[in-house]
Amino acid sequence: MKTKYFSYIIKGAKGLLPIYLFTLLPLFVSCSDFLDQESENVIYADKDHLGNATDTIYSVTGIMNKLQVIADRTILLGEMRGDLVDINSNTPADLRDVALFNIGDENAYNSPRDYYAIINNCNYFLAKADTALRNNRNEFIFMKEYAAVKAFRAWTYLQLVLNYGSVPFVTEPILSKAESEKDYPMYDIKAVCNYFIQDIAPYATIETPSYGSIRNTDSKLFYFPIYVLLGDLNLWAGNYKEAALAYYNYLSTRNGVNTAYTLGTNSVRWSRNDVHWMSWSDSWSLNSFDSERYGANSELITMIPGDSIPSEGNYSQLRNLFNTNNDNEFKSSIVPSQSIIDLSAAQKYCHITSSGDVVYAPQNLDNYESGDMRLCRAWSNSDGAIIRQSGSSSRIKYSSFAKYSTRNVHVYRRTMVYLRLAEALNRAGYPRFAFQFLKTGVNNSIIEEYVLPYYPADEEWLRQFDFPNLLYVLETQNSQTTENTTGIHSHGSGFTTFNEYYVMPDDTLLTDQQERLQYQMERVEDLIMDEEALEFAFEGHRFYDLMRIALRRNDPGYLAKRIYQRRGAGKTDEMQSLIKADLTDSHTWFLNWQGKIGLGN
Repeated sequence: MKTKYFSYIIKGAKGLLPIYLFTLLPLFVSCSDFLDQESENVIYADKDHLGNATDTIYSVTGIMNKLQVIADRTILLGEMRGDLVDINSNTPADLRDVALFNIGDENAYNSPRDYYAIINNCNYFLAKADTALRNNRNEFIFMKEYAAVKAFRAWTYLQLVLNYGSVPFVTEPILSKAESEKDYPMYDIKAVCNYFIQDIAPYATIETPSYGSIRNTDSKLFYFPIYVLLGDLNLWAGNYKEAALAYYNYLSTRNGVNTAYTLGTNSVRWSRNDVHWMSWSDSWSLNSFDSERYGANSELITMIPGDSIPSEGNYSQLRNLFNTNNDNEFKSSIVPSQSIIDLSAAQKYCHITSSGDVVYAPQNLDNYESGDMRLCRAWSNSDGAIIRQSGSSSRIKYSSFAKYSTRNVHVYRRTMVYLRLAEALNRAGYPRFAFQFLKTGVNNSIIEEYVLPYYPADEEWLRQFDFPNLLYVLETQNSQTTENTTGIHSHGSGFTTFNEYYVMPDDTLLTDQQERLQYQMERVEDLIMDEEALEFAFEGHRFYDLMRIALRRNDPGYLAKRIYQRRGAGKTDEMQSLIKADLTDSHTWFLNWQGKIGLGN
């Protein structure tokens, strides 16, 4: 079926079916205007081949440069539409409209052309790179770059389709007007995922390129590990066992064969003299988002490097949007929502005294220190100095998001891989396995005691997940130097292993085993979503996490309820009056552009 009424642009068509049906829409569009050949979208478009190091490396770095254009957008579209941040009177109009699901054609964050500029460059590189070239050791010279570009393209297409729902699918470079006027099929989320699962899987074991340190940052951090991408693609496609194995394969091979990539024991912890709650220590924030190094125990996996000064063109504005500073006249544009404040305060912080007693932090502490401690380390709000201007004086209000202090945009980190592994294992039918990543951390002893006895029929499959005890040493109350693995909830809620309030959800009154398993899976999934909110608040994942669960459960209300309660359960009507879109209709979750791409209204 040809959509002749669509103008010539590589955008897409408004979907007629709920996206949770995952149906490939039989629509086609042409691409002129979308990839304007005068816009310099394709680097080295006049070359027949990329057959030397200069051309090849320059093309790869050119693709990275175009990734910078969508870096801020990746975070803001994923966070502003979620339930963990809110707007205020200082929020720029376009960003306000994003938060209120009122994204028009002229909105700065609605530009599908930017994604296709990356895709077309990737398509060109993959078509032109001479991968047959070998060195004097008979090794392929450009295979690392080829695999990296495959990953760039897969990640970009995934971001595009998650935001627009249905997109024109092009895998060959468009280098002429005639090529842009061909008809291209529309792919939905599942179709995009299925294509790239097959496309990138053969390259999963190929190392990423390494161009050394660039602006004091290890360039290994500029790439998307294919095993992690395979995990994400399979997770969105509903292939849960495949997703779990892909995430595990990354964790078990990231540092080489017979090595570990452990969660570590970094956390925000109270220091207490057993009488008063006095002070705390924080190794979580330093490790999670302050450090931009690549090492065997690094938390950061992938980032999009940004320019250091605004005049360079791809300067990230995230620091100015999230924080108050001189550049924005100390006016905050983004604030934490009541939802994340309430969720954080609702957690039970578990402490072990010097005598070995289990105690819980009180619920009336100041500065968001009640409950989980990660919020008070990720965000702070305080009064500063008094300034005088034009004969009047006012006190500066400081708002600081510690996650946005550098020029680079962080995309993947280690804890994310572990939490998505837990999500995949849970939906694969192993909620008790998933829960242990939250409660205690996992090694082979945990698997033997808390997992295998409950799933005897699947023992062979489960034993593929090998976390040797000597490499994955669980945290204890004694805090030995060899300990390197903790439950993720312990990052902010104390010693979760000993927390009597944090237990495996179960309902023994359910006599039907399948119903009981379904109950466990949904409750553990809720815990995982809460944990992702506590761990990744403000990092750009939240809207997509909510959407993935809502689509999986075929329940648009799951997403709608949480976003409408952004300002607290008592202000749902207020948010519904501000958000004109009906979020119980899944079409409203997706952007569209001039009625030619996407599933939005």
